[in-house]
Amino acid sequence: MKSVIDFGLGLRTDHYEDIIANPGKVSWFEAISENYMVPGGAPLYWLDRIRRDYPMALHGVSLSIGSTDPLDMRYLEDLKGLIERVQPMWVSDHLCFTGLRGLNMHDLLPLPYTEEALDHVAERVKRVQDYLDRRLVLENASSYVTYAASELTEWDFIAELTRRADCEVLLDVNNVYVSAFNHEFDALTYLRAIPRARVRQFHLAGHLNKGTHIIDTHDHPIIADVWDLYAEAVRLFPGVPTMIERDADIPPYLELVAELDIARRIAAEATRQAA
Repeated sequence: MKSVIDFGLGLRTDHYEDIIANPGKVSWFEAISENYMVPGGAPLYWLDRIRRDYPMALHGVSLSIGSTDPLDMRYLEDLKGLIERVQPMWVSDHLCFTGLRGLNMHDLLPLPYTEEALDHVAERVKRVQDYLDRRLVLENASSYVTYAASELTEWDFIAELTRRADCEVLLDVNNVYVSAFNHEFDALTYLRAIPRARVRQFHLAGHLNKGTHIIDTHDHPIIADVWDLYAEAVRLFPGVPTMIERDADIPPYLELVAELDIARRIAAEATRQAA
């Protein structure tokens, strides 16, 4: 198993056999938690097989940490069982809510950035961390609407949440770019406000630019402006592990590895310039 955790990919079913056939192309994988919270079968077979050779992180999409519904203890029980099986480097999910009153809308919905919401989310994060017995890593989600009630910026909300709940950040560089475009804020201001010691991981991905707004689709290659923002992120947060997400129009494994090599080169150059 590799000891250096630097550049990885999202674990996708399309690539299982290619990962085995092409060892050593990446240093780690990120598995979508919900895909493997099952009693058995092919998903767990491949998870165990790949986990033998690579460190792994778990990344969820259903925690709904910002919801006002009670925490789903059955979900957390299943997640805890998966954690025990995988022994991941870290466990992440999104700073959002996915539904209310028992209705799952299967989307990552933004929070109002208020003091009340901050208190609410911080308390829930601490409860989840106590139950899982590990620190939670929360990702900034792309957004398309804002709330008139918001009292804080997204970046100030995240920074304060990490302090109050003692959690960490999965900094999705593409999501920062998407939301900055959609809401007309400065992406660099966002990056500079995130506490350096709290950033556990970077995400990179592609998106769809509709002219008036950007949709976070994870089905395109990473664009030049996002690569530029990534270079700034590396300078601000050196040594943070990086991975690429691709969830639709998934290219061949080695093509995605080649895109990850771009991240390697950009990170190396940014690190050299910052030295």
